[in-house]
Amino acid sequence: MTVVESLLARVPEPLRGVLIKHREKLKFAVVGATTFVIDNVVWYALKLTVLEEKPTTAKAFAIVVATIVSYILNREWSFRTRGGRERHHEAALFFLVSGVALVVNLIPLLISRYVLDLEVPHVARWVQEVADFTAGSIIGMLLAMVFRFMAMRKWVFPDELGGRRNDVT
Repeated sequence: MTVVESLLARVPEPLRGVLIKHREKLKFAVVGATTFVIDNVVWYALKLTVLEEKPTTAKAFAIVVATIVSYILNREWSFRTRGGRERHHEAALFFLVSGVALVVNLIPLLISRYVLDLEVPHVARWVQEVADFTAGSIIGMLLAMVFRFMAMRKWVFPDELGGRRNDVT
């Protein structure tokens, strides 16, 4: 019995059916939550040390690291029952979509910093950090997440594999 099956066995029946029906979205959300943590840890580690003067560059590096983790987790878990393409073609599409999503993710942070001037010395340090987190990790990530989910299902992992894969959980 897999971890997912053992967890589902503990969920009451009406909710279990909903979870099973939307398992792909739930798995995508779990991967997203994991990469959200990775993204923010890497971003703040860079932003508060070696890239203190370049917060958007730090965010871009963090997104790249999180994207690599995301590809592995989405390919092997979230969209395990999808595919149908050769790995190199699938990976190229994934990273192309993720490149567009990276730009989508950075736009709110760029606006916050360089259009609204929500950075030191124009505002207090805590205002800058709250604005960075809100723009880069909440608004930007939500916009990129919606784009990624739709693009992954449509272009990267479009085909249901059905019986071609043994484990569908």
